[in-house]
Amino acid sequence: MKMIFSTMLVSCMAISSFAQNADSANYYFNKAKNEIDAKHLAVASKLLDRAATENPSMFDAFLLNGKISMEMSRVYEAGQYFNKAYTLQPSNSTIIEQLMLFNFNNGQSQKAISLAQQCTNCSEVEKVLGMSYYQSEDYGKAEKYLNAAIQKNDKDGQIVYTLGRTYLEMENEKKAIPLFEKAILLEPTRNNWMNELGLIFYNQSDYKNALKYFKMAEDAGITKNNDFMENLAFAQLYTGDADNAMKNLNAILDKKPNNTQLMNDIAFAMYSTKRYEGAIEFYQKLLTVNPKDASSLYMAGMTFQKMGQKEKGQKICDKAIEMDPSLAKNRQKQDMPMGL
Repeated sequence: MKMIFSTMLVSCMAISSFAQNADSANYYFNKAKNEIDAKHLAVASKLLDRAATENPSMFDAFLLNGKISMEMSRVYEAGQYFNKAYTLQPSNSTIIEQLMLFNFNNGQSQKAISLAQQCTNCSEVEKVLGMSYYQSEDYGKAEKYLNAAIQKNDKDGQIVYTLGRTYLEMENEKKAIPLFEKAILLEPTRNNWMNELGLIFYNQSDYKNALKYFKMAEDAGITKNNDFMENLAFAQLYTGDADNAMKNLNAILDKKPNNTQLMNDIAFAMYSTKRYEGAIEFYQKLLTVNPKDASSLYMAGMTFQKMGQKEKGQKICDKAIEMDPSLAKNRQKQDMPMGL
């Protein structure tokens, strides 16, 4: 009888202790919410820690602490809190969605996909799946979910852009271009998107539209590094703005003196746009750097022929072929060396 009484007493004491801890946890939790309302997030986080200490099963304390940790840019801590909440209630849709977005925003594509598959009713599940599959290079699935995401929200520039990038990876530029254009309209400060679209047009030899988007990117504040300025300058050259093109290209050459690839590109662009004197100037520079450059010598000969100096040009081409017999095939095709 005494043993039964003792057991009941211990049980009552445990229940009483648990109730006191629960009351204490709720006290700290409510106090934390007041501090959040007052924008005292660091204080609130400590109070939530205290609440969780009093009641380690307090799901809401971990969930809320994760959210305010994100607001304070405490990413690691936020992940710890969210994972603890998920451990406590792994079927709770609120924490699944929160942890899904947390992993998605921190580049954890596979974890985001796994959680998204458990959260079919989450508001951004299609976006998360589409963009995560894109990051995982699974472009077929990315296309499927990004199209579904656009059906729900066609004003999200990031979704539209990523679908455009997906089609680009699938080598479908026809579908990619209008999506890039729409994404830029939705988010007109994205100078990197403008530059990418300019490059797409440039690679299609649509230099007018390439220049349009390069200039747009420039106006939007893109970093004007050498690569960007080269692309801009060649687009200018191919659309007839030779003065600005050469101003930009000469500025790059000042930074990269005797860069034979750049000089060769300039010479070929001059040749292609029938600026033959300019082409000769740069082929001569290339031959100064490397007198044994048979391809540049051959192109110089071709250029002189285009200028009407056929005999002089033919002799130069013959000399180039003596240096590199493989160039003879270009004479037969009346073509220029491949790879220029």
